[in-house]
Amino acid sequence: MTTIDLSAAMITQASPLADWLVVAPLVLCMVLGAVLLMVRKDTQIQPVIAIPGLVALVLVDAALLAHVWMNGTVTMTMGRWLPPFGISFTVDILGALLTLTGGIAALAGGIFGAGDVNDSGRRYGFYPFLFLMMVGVSGAFLTGDIFNLYVWFEVLLISSFGLLILGSERGQIDGATKYAFLNLVATTLFLIATGYLYGIFGTLNMADIALKAQTMDDKAPMVTLVSMYLLAFGMKAAAFPANFWLPASYHTPRVVVSALFGGLLTKVGVYALIRVLLMLFPAERDLLGWVIALIAAATMVLGAMGALAQTDVRRMLGYLVISGIGVMLAGIALASPAGVAATVFYAVHSMIVMTALYLASGMAARASGSFSIAEPGGIYQSHVVLAGITLALFFAVSGLPPFSGFWPKALMVKASLDVGAWWLAAAILLTGFLTTIAVGRVWVLAYWRPAPAPPEEASMGGNGAAVTQPPALSPLLDFLPLVMLTVLVVLVGIFPQKLLELSQIASEQLLNPAEYIKSVFPTGGLQ
Repeated sequence: MTTIDLSAAMITQASPLADWLVVAPLVLCMVLGAVLLMVRKDTQIQPVIAIPGLVALVLVDAALLAHVWMNGTVTMTMGRWLPPFGISFTVDILGALLTLTGGIAALAGGIFGAGDVNDSGRRYGFYPFLFLMMVGVSGAFLTGDIFNLYVWFEVLLISSFGLLILGSERGQIDGATKYAFLNLVATTLFLIATGYLYGIFGTLNMADIALKAQTMDDKAPMVTLVSMYLLAFGMKAAAFPANFWLPASYHTPRVVVSALFGGLLTKVGVYALIRVLLMLFPAERDLLGWVIALIAAATMVLGAMGALAQTDVRRMLGYLVISGIGVMLAGIALASPAGVAATVFYAVHSMIVMTALYLASGMAARASGSFSIAEPGGIYQSHVVLAGITLALFFAVSGLPPFSGFWPKALMVKASLDVGAWWLAAAILLTGFLTTIAVGRVWVLAYWRPAPAPPEEASMGGNGAAVTQPPALSPLLDFLPLVMLTVLVVLVGIFPQKLLELSQIASEQLLNPAEYIKSVFPTGGLQ
């Protein structure tokens, strides 16, 4: 009987147990999402299942980051076919770090959602959609295949639609329409670019593309391809000039949904830009560097100016999300080790801070009765702990010490000056100044300004009954997730060394993807 040697075409040995951590976040989220879908009518049991599940997700993500940090880039290939034929999940420091940060933001959202989302929202799928969204987010950060990245974007898009329209209010439908149209256009461009990429390279494996791109002679089609990816991912990241959909939609859903969107969704678009422009097509990125730098400066400055013009706190936060995207794009434009490290650092900071700010805005609105900063304030007098936490988060988003936003902005300014891009450094500093004014205005008007004393007759309803007071803030469901995120912001600001070290390693791996390629092709790839 003839024995066929499959070792040249297939993986014949079992994967080490630790390598299963690569797919564990996706499997965990899929299973828990399915379970929560089956019990969606039992609204009381959903948080009991979801919150421990999110804790487990954070622990799995942390174990994956530790595994990659200690052992280097890890690859798992589905179906046992050797790359590039089998679909690979390849995890380096960047992917593992962002996956863990996303898990932490999701945990905070899951806890806060137990109090923010009513029974109707739970019945219509808040927690199943949350886990489905985390499948898309985690899959995008962990995949090593460009078409698979498209698939995870689709998963992310479907779940975000569901979360956006929970409640079916008029404003939500309007915001969802704008969100859906722009994201579907971006997804279509992504798919077209991916088809074009396959026509050029004959492969969709990122490591294989990185190898073959080094030997491509004709630059014209490559620049076209990279420009298409820049446009598609730039739209998803809400970069200028295709950023108007974000402030038109992120203020419409429940506060916890806005927090998850502000913290996670645009960062997936930035991650895709980092992976494609810096690791796969560095030569073409060099040609487009000045274009990316202009987009970065316009995005950050106009985002901060948009924040200054808002009277609704959630709309202001939407513009601050956009402004932060510009700062991250600046590191991609510089493409220096320090600039890329600053982008990675800032991405982690932004995911945590923007999630926390949206949660804080929801608590403040519950305390004062409105998201408008023109309404009577007095939050500092009535809720001093919430006011203190929000002030710390305002300092962090402005890039002021001793909070997490200071270090990546300082690194980005230095990286810009090191290559002579003084105007980009000036744009970053101007953005920080404008952001400080924007959030300072909110603090003075909504928090510090005393609330006017209500007239005597306003304390009673028209029928003589006492006016209903706003619901009290829960120490467990409201303050716990906010405090958890704020503590991280403070700790990273005071002790930035570990995150800075991880960001520098991630930068080195992106700019020199030899370790990434070797993880996928241990023997050097196909001949």
